[in-house]
Amino acid sequence: MRIGILGLGRIGAFHAETLAGFGAVESLVVSDPAAGLARAVADRYGALVADSPEEVLAAGVDGLVVAAATDAHPALIRVGVDAGVPVFCEKPVARTMAGAVEVHKALAGRDVPVQIGFNRRFDAGYAAAREAVRSGALGPLHTVRSTTLDPAPPPAAYVAASGGIFRDCAVHDFDIIRWVTGREVSEVYAAGGNRGAAYIRDAGDADTTAAVLTLDDGTLAVLSNGRHNGRGHDVRLELHGFADSVAVGLDDRLPLRSVEPGVTFPSGVPHDFFLDRFAAAYRAELAAFTEVVAGARPSPCTVEDALEAGWIAEACALSLREHRPVTPAEVRRA
Repeated sequence: MRIGILGLGRIGAFHAETLAGFGAVESLVVSDPAAGLARAVADRYGALVADSPEEVLAAGVDGLVVAAATDAHPALIRVGVDAGVPVFCEKPVARTMAGAVEVHKALAGRDVPVQIGFNRRFDAGYAAAREAVRSGALGPLHTVRSTTLDPAPPPAAYVAASGGIFRDCAVHDFDIIRWVTGREVSEVYAAGGNRGAAYIRDAGDADTTAAVLTLDDGTLAVLSNGRHNGRGHDVRLELHGFADSVAVGLDDRLPLRSVEPGVTFPSGVPHDFFLDRFAAAYRAELAAFTEVVAGARPSPCTVEDALEAGWIAEACALSLREHRPVTPAEVRRA
C-alpha cells in the first residue's frame, strides 16, 4: 500500500520512519509547509514529495496520516474522507470541542474510517490491564489511579495554544480510563496550581492538576497531571479491585526513587521523554492503521471516542475554573 503523510515535525518524521519499516507499506508520499522537512524525510526513506494535501491524494495513496498542526486537523480529515481515503489523525480532532463536533457531523453517515491517535490503547501494559478488567480477574473495581507527569513543560508558544493541561495532557488519561475500564465518566471535580513556569500561569493554565472522576458504576478514578517532574516522564495506571490489583508502568524505568531500606527497585534509567516511553505503542497504532487501510479491522479509536475524552477534559476545565463538581452532560449542553 501507499501511505501519505501530512506534517513532518517530530511526530510526523517518527511516523515516516515507522511506516517505511512496514512490509505492507510499499511507498510514502509526504508533504509539509516547510519544504526542507519534506525533502529531508523523502531523501531518508525514498518517499515522494508533494506540495499540498491535494497532491498527496492525487498520488494515489491508500491511507492518509495527519500529523500537521492542530488547526489543520479538521480540514485535512475531511479532505481525506471526501477522497474516500482512510485517515489516521493525531489528537485532537480540532482545537475546540465545537470544531470537533463539526467534524463529527460532517462525517456522519460516511463509511470511510478515521482513526484518532490515542497511542496508550496500543501499549502492551494498558492492553493487559484492560484484559484483566474484562476477564473479571480483578473483581469489581473500586479505585483507579492514573498519572501523567512530564519532566519539563512544553514551550510557551505551545502552552498558549494547547487549550490547557486537561485538553492537551490529561485527555490521554481520560481516554485510557474509558478504554481500560469500559465505563463512562458521570462527574468530575478538579483542582490545580502553579508553582513552576510563569508563562503557564500567564496563559491562564495550571502546571499541576488533580481530578477525581466518578465513573458510572461508582468507581472512583484519581488523576494526577503535571508539567514539572524532575525525575522523568512518569505515566502509570493503577487498577484496584475487590479481588486483585494491577499497575501499568511499574517497571525498572519508573521515575520514582524508593527510600525504603534495602530496596533497589526501580534500578533503571528513568523515562525522560514521551517517545522513549511509548515508542512501541506509536508503532503498534500505525500497524493497526495499516490494517484499517487494508479493510481488515474497523477504526480502533474513532472520532466519537475522541469526543468523549474531550468532554471529560471540558468538564475538568470548568470544574477547576468554578471550584465545583461538573458532569460531562453539563458541558455538552453549553
